[in-house]
Amino acid sequence: MSLKLTFLGTGTSQGIPVINSFHPVCLSTDQRDKRLRASVLVELEHHTFIIDCGPDFRQQMLTNRCPKLDALLFTHEHSDHTAGLDDIRPFFFNQGPIPIYAHKRVFESLKQRFDYIFTKENRYPGAPEIIEYNITNTAFCIDGVEILPINGYHYKLQVFGFKIANFAYLTDMKTVADEEIDKIKHIDILVVNALREAPHISHFNLDEALAFIEKVNPKRAYLTHISHLLGFHEVVEKKLPKHVFLAYDNLQITL
Repeated sequence: MSLKLTFLGTGTSQGIPVINSFHPVCLSTDQRDKRLRASVLVELEHHTFIIDCGPDFRQQMLTNRCPKLDALLFTHEHSDHTAGLDDIRPFFFNQGPIPIYAHKRVFESLKQRFDYIFTKENRYPGAPEIIEYNITNTAFCIDGVEILPINGYHYKLQVFGFKIANFAYLTDMKTVADEEIDKIKHIDILVVNALREAPHISHFNLDEALAFIEKVNPKRAYLTHISHLLGFHEVVEKKLPKHVFLAYDNLQITL
């Protein structure tokens, strides 16, 4: 079963360059240092899934020309992962209601912020329609494709990562229990957040991400949700273990 992975965005909540910043990484001319908010496109056989749609979702879709959206999965409710929800409208206009999979708490947040999408009465005619699927920390299937949630914590906020086939995507993680790590040990491809070198209250820093990767022991690992404070792409990647890479926007991997 072939899987194609496209990194739609690999930046942290502010993206890179950061507004009004004169940090050297924000001024870099290397396209790999220009990062939209974190999101990934997963194409598995004839299925097309997207994990998270932040405020850059429209631009990401124009750049990558995603042909269809079979399901949208949310890791958690923060705006850098959900603020692009309204931009699923073109998919809705072409396909009909869009299936969305998320923790019940995430839907509660989205219903406050995007009430016009979720309301059942006096709907605005241009609003996208969704099909709501509440998920828990147990495996679920989308059109026969099994997806296994990986539970973790973003400071005190519960966050889901996802294992699809022999690929796992985890972002905004700070703590992950051993029983959750066991779900993804020896996987082919692991994607995990690595914000910066200095410690952070709610994200893995680089050392923590590398220690996590060592526990999982994947064939290859890619770092995402990256801050400008991590440094220049070209410089940082040279310091990484041979099987660990910095992801960058529009990078494609085929398994």
